[in-house]
Amino acid sequence: WLGLKKIYSITKQGSYLLRIELQDWRGNRRHIEYTFSLGGPSTNFSLQLARTAGSIPNALPERAPLRFSTGDTAGASSCPQRHLGGWWHSECEETNLNGKYVTPRSRGRLDRGKGLYWKPKKGRYYLLKSTKIMIHPTDLKSF
Repeated sequence: WLGLKKIYSITKQGSYLLRIELQDWRGNRRHIEYTFSLGGPSTNFSLQLARTAGSIPNALPERAPLRFSTGDTAGASSCPQRHLGGWWHSECEETNLNGKYVTPRSRGRLDRGKGLYWKPKKGRYYLLKSTKIMIHPTDLKSF
Protein backbone atom coordinates (compact mmCIF):
# COMPACT_ATOMS: atom_id res chain seq x y z
CA TRP A 1 0.00 0.00 0.00
CA LEU A 2 1.14 3.52 -0.77
CA GLY A 3 -1.13 4.85 1.94
CA LEU A 4 -4.35 6.82 1.62
CA LYS A 5 -2.73 10.26 1.93
CA LYS A 6 -0.33 9.53 -0.94
CA ILE A 7 -3.03 8.01 -3.13
CA TYR A 8 -5.25 11.02 -2.44
CA SER A 9 -2.47 13.47 -3.40
CA ILE A 10 -1.93 11.57 -6.67
CA THR A 11 -5.59 11.29 -7.64
CA LYS A 12 -6.48 14.92 -6.91
CA GLN A 13 -4.20 15.87 -9.83
CA GLY A 14 -6.65 14.54 -12.45
CA SER A 15 -9.03 11.76 -13.48
CA TYR A 16 -8.01 8.19 -12.76
CA LEU A 17 -9.29 4.66 -13.28
CA LEU A 18 -9.24 2.06 -10.53
CA ARG A 19 -8.52 -1.52 -11.59
CA ILE A 20 -8.88 -4.43 -9.19
CA GLU A 21 -7.40 -7.78 -10.21
CA LEU A 22 -8.40 -10.88 -8.27
CA GLN A 23 -7.08 -14.45 -8.29
CA ASP A 24 -8.91 -17.28 -6.55
CA TRP A 25 -7.45 -20.50 -5.13
CA ARG A 26 -8.16 -22.40 -8.36
CA GLY A 27 -5.96 -20.02 -10.35
CA ASN A 28 -8.86 -18.14 -11.99
CA ARG A 29 -8.09 -14.49 -12.62
CA ARG A 30 -10.72 -11.78 -12.95
CA HIS A 31 -10.79 -8.00 -12.89
CA ILE A 32 -13.08 -5.02 -12.55
CA GLU A 33 -12.50 -1.36 -13.45
CA TYR A 34 -14.11 1.80 -12.14
CA THR A 35 -13.91 5.51 -12.65
CA PHE A 36 -13.54 6.86 -9.14
CA SER A 37 -12.97 9.80 -6.87
CA LEU A 38 -11.23 9.69 -3.53
CA GLY A 39 -11.93 12.28 -0.86
CA GLY A 40 -9.31 13.58 1.53
CA PRO A 41 -8.75 13.11 5.26
CA SER A 42 -11.73 15.30 6.20
CA THR A 43 -14.06 12.77 4.50
CA ASN A 44 -12.29 9.68 5.88
CA PHE A 45 -10.99 9.12 2.35
CA SER A 46 -14.48 8.50 1.01
CA LEU A 47 -14.53 6.57 -2.25
CA GLN A 48 -17.11 6.94 -5.02
CA LEU A 49 -17.17 4.39 -7.83
CA ALA A 50 -18.74 3.87 -11.24
CA ARG A 51 -18.05 0.54 -12.95
CA THR A 52 -16.69 0.75 -16.50
CA ALA A 53 -15.58 -2.81 -17.32
CA GLY A 54 -14.76 -6.17 -15.85
CA SER A 55 -14.98 -9.94 -15.85
CA ILE A 56 -16.47 -10.33 -12.37
CA PRO A 57 -19.79 -9.08 -10.96
CA ASN A 58 -19.62 -5.86 -9.00
CA ALA A 59 -19.54 -6.19 -5.22
CA LEU A 60 -19.17 -2.53 -4.27
CA PRO A 61 -21.94 0.09 -4.27
CA GLU A 62 -21.72 2.63 -7.05
CA ARG A 63 -22.16 6.38 -6.77
CA ALA A 64 -22.49 6.23 -2.98
CA PRO A 65 -19.67 7.57 -0.82
CA LEU A 66 -17.90 4.77 1.03
CA ARG A 67 -15.83 5.85 4.02
CA PHE A 68 -12.61 4.05 4.81
CA SER A 69 -12.61 2.60 8.31
CA THR A 70 -10.29 0.48 10.42
CA GLY A 71 -10.85 -1.48 13.63
CA ASP A 72 -9.65 1.44 15.76
CA THR A 73 -11.66 4.13 13.92
CA ALA A 74 -14.82 2.25 12.99
CA GLY A 75 -17.14 3.99 15.43
CA ALA A 76 -20.61 2.45 15.11
CA SER A 77 -19.51 0.04 12.38
CA SER A 78 -18.00 -3.22 13.52
CA CYS A 79 -17.10 -4.39 9.99
CA PRO A 80 -13.34 -3.76 10.25
CA GLN A 81 -13.17 -5.41 13.67
CA ARG A 82 -15.16 -8.45 12.59
CA HIS A 83 -13.47 -8.80 9.20
CA LEU A 84 -9.91 -8.02 10.24
CA GLY A 85 -8.84 -5.11 8.12
CA GLY A 86 -9.47 -1.54 7.10
CA TRP A 87 -11.60 -1.12 3.99
CA TRP A 88 -14.36 0.88 2.34
CA HIS A 89 -17.22 -1.04 3.95
CA SER A 90 -20.83 -0.31 3.14
CA GLU A 91 -22.20 -3.63 4.27
CA CYS A 92 -20.05 -6.11 6.11
CA GLU A 93 -20.54 -8.92 3.64
CA GLU A 94 -19.71 -7.40 0.24
CA THR A 95 -15.95 -7.43 -0.02
CA ASN A 96 -12.71 -7.20 1.89
CA LEU A 97 -9.47 -6.97 -0.03
CA ASN A 98 -7.51 -5.89 3.01
CA GLY A 99 -8.27 -8.72 5.41
CA LYS A 100 -6.22 -11.56 6.82
CA TYR A 101 -4.53 -13.93 4.37
CA VAL A 102 -6.56 -17.14 4.81
CA THR A 103 -6.25 -20.38 2.85
CA PRO A 104 -9.29 -22.59 2.20
CA ARG A 105 -9.88 -25.32 4.74
CA SER A 106 -10.07 -28.96 3.74
CA ARG A 107 -12.55 -29.62 0.96
CA GLY A 108 -12.57 -25.93 0.01
CA ARG A 109 -14.66 -24.71 2.96
CA LEU A 110 -14.36 -20.99 3.56
CA ASP A 111 -13.42 -19.11 6.69
CA ARG A 112 -15.92 -16.45 5.65
CA GLY A 113 -15.36 -12.92 6.72
CA LYS A 114 -11.79 -13.39 7.89
CA GLY A 115 -9.85 -13.53 4.65
CA LEU A 116 -9.62 -11.70 1.35
CA TYR A 117 -12.91 -12.09 -0.45
CA TRP A 118 -15.24 -10.62 -3.06
CA LYS A 119 -18.98 -11.22 -2.79
CA PRO A 120 -21.42 -9.74 -5.30
CA LYS A 121 -24.92 -8.99 -3.93
CA LYS A 122 -26.54 -12.00 -5.59
CA GLY A 123 -23.53 -14.21 -5.95
CA ARG A 124 -21.15 -16.48 -4.17
CA TYR A 125 -18.10 -15.67 -2.09
CA TYR A 126 -14.82 -15.64 -3.96
CA LEU A 127 -12.12 -16.48 -1.43
CA LEU A 128 -8.99 -14.91 -2.89
CA LYS A 129 -5.39 -15.98 -3.10
CA SER A 130 -4.17 -12.63 -4.38
CA THR A 131 -5.39 -9.14 -5.20
CA LYS A 132 -3.98 -6.13 -6.98
CA ILE A 133 -5.40 -2.65 -6.71
CA MET A 134 -4.06 -0.24 -9.30
CA ILE A 135 -4.79 3.26 -10.57
CA HIS A 136 -3.89 4.96 -13.81
CA PRO A 137 -4.87 8.24 -15.46
CA THR A 138 -7.92 8.10 -17.70
CA ASP A 139 -5.94 10.00 -20.32
CA LEU A 140 -2.77 7.96 -20.76
CA LYS A 141 -1.48 10.34 -23.45
CA SER A 142 -0.93 13.04 -20.84
CA PHE A 143 0.84 10.62 -18.49
